[in-house]
Amino acid sequence: MTSRIARTLGVCLALSVSVPVIAVAANPKVGGAAMYASKTIVQNASAASNLSTLVAAVKAADLVETLSGPGPFTVFAPTNAAFSKLPAGTVPTLLKPENKAQLAGVLTYHVVPGTITAKAALAAIKAGGGKATLTTVQGEALTARVSGGKIVLTDAKGGKSTVTTADVMQSNGVVHVVDTVLMP
Repeated sequence: MTSRIARTLGVCLALSVSVPVIAVAANPKVGGAAMYASKTIVQNASAASNLSTLVAAVKAADLVETLSGPGPFTVFAPTNAAFSKLPAGTVPTLLKPENKAQLAGVLTYHVVPGTITAKAALAAIKAGGGKATLTTVQGEALTARVSGGKIVLTDAKGGKSTVTTADVMQSNGVVHVVDTVLMP
């Protein structure tokens, strides 16, 4: 009996070491604001103080209506700090009306069709032998892996972005907050 308990405990410990755990709050806050599953991606993002640059970019690219639509969408939402990592002048340049198509390309590179929760992403990464390829609305791929117990995305240029807040459920999909802007 004791050896059976020891074997069971050993299996449980082995599983807990090999499967990353991503905590998900029932009603997570982003940028100090509660996020509600009854609201759209745009409504929730507009309430989050740390997503104001993203919201301004979505407006400048005329994507408000799309991201307020039925979806579902999975959005990897860069914070204001993520945008500040870009080279000086990049954000103001992208926000200019003449660069609307380029801005839309960058933003839609952060959107994947469907609702991909952290659990689904982790399952895809496991099934893919340690990585999963996500095709964005923009048309190019992101590669997802697990590093340090967190989901890390690699963009087309080799840049890496870590999911800092996962599974922020929306009425039209799910948002995962990321710490770096992904570039197609």
